[in-house]
Amino acid sequence: MQSLKELYKVGKGPSSSHTLAPYRACRLFREVNGDFPYYEAVLYGSLSLTGKGHGTDKVIKETLDDKCEVIFRLDWDEEFPNGFYLKGLDHDRNEVLKWTVFSIGGGSIRIKEYPLDYNDEIYEENSYQSIKNCLTERHMSLKDYVYSYEKDLHDYLCNIAETMCRCVENGLKKEGYLPGDLMIAKSAKKLYEEALQLENDEKDKLKLMAYAYSAGEENADGQICVTSPTLGSCGVLSSLIYYLHHDKGYDIPFLADALAVGGVFGNIVKSDATISGAVGGCQAEVGVAVSMAAAIYAYVLGLDTDQIEYAAEIGIEHHLGLTCDPIKGYVMIPCIERNAVGVLRAIDAAVLSKYMSKVKGHIVSFDMVVKTMNETGNMIPIELKETSTGGLAKEFQKSDKR
Repeated sequence: MQSLKELYKVGKGPSSSHTLAPYRACRLFREVNGDFPYYEAVLYGSLSLTGKGHGTDKVIKETLDDKCEVIFRLDWDEEFPNGFYLKGLDHDRNEVLKWTVFSIGGGSIRIKEYPLDYNDEIYEENSYQSIKNCLTERHMSLKDYVYSYEKDLHDYLCNIAETMCRCVENGLKKEGYLPGDLMIAKSAKKLYEEALQLENDEKDKLKLMAYAYSAGEENADGQICVTSPTLGSCGVLSSLIYYLHHDKGYDIPFLADALAVGGVFGNIVKSDATISGAVGGCQAEVGVAVSMAAAIYAYVLGLDTDQIEYAAEIGIEHHLGLTCDPIKGYVMIPCIERNAVGVLRAIDAAVLSKYMSKVKGHIVSFDMVVKTMNETGNMIPIELKETSTGGLAKEFQKSDKR
């Protein structure tokens, strides 16, 4: 498995696969190869089908100083379904150099012609069972397991936790409309104001949902967010971390440790299945985020290693088959609302694990669910994997009179 720094990344929304990944690839192309008179980017897969709504063409042109022609095509014959050709052209617009860039989820990239050292595998284990065996042999916790491989990670995760909190804090102050032709009003501030007026058991729930809306709206507005594991699902973990810090008083260093624990489960899914909505549907984004958040909350509750696994397993198991069908290609509907519901499901999963573990042992392992998720993702039709050609996106298009 790769470093958790490649799982938790800071970047601008609205989509880790569609904006952060192309930005990273284009910036690296210039750093490695120098400047060219012109560039050409040919987009394929969901980058082509929903690139306009996600602002893929805009971020590419901005990164390459607007000297790039962006072309949208569908006939992609490469090994991974989501990617683009990035070409450096001479003054006569003849091709001088070409990179084949794969956007593999969460803002991560792979380049066929240029190996990346941050894609190196630094963890020896590649399943939760092998990690559990390691914990038993070394008499260590999940947190210590992570830091045994990444000794400098804690400060990085402190910054990640702080960035998540800033993202939520910023979004709670804003009004107006999200970009694009859907004309969706920002809701986080008003939701939070509604929550503050409550004096019943719905208060914390509505706060959490407002926090998730805040992060989701910041992402949709192209602001700075954290991939967790993706930008489209950033609201789940960001809302939980903000709630634990702002409302429950947990300090940032402790929450950094919690992120390390949650990151183990996201990393396993990234390694053994996918965190790309274009490959596995939204089960790979919000589903994985709920799983990570469930593990984080279980850690905060002081649950043991088996109970943390159970919480993470519940979190992903009950999102199996979740499709990715954003209307008009925007990371707005159903994405933001799905984040708000997801953070509550994460807490439910951790609480259920805490008490169900006293009743009986759990039979389904985290590894089983990851394998099932991968198989399920392979069976989801392409129309329901971030292409906006099926599901809710299709139904909306039928009825949209604007």
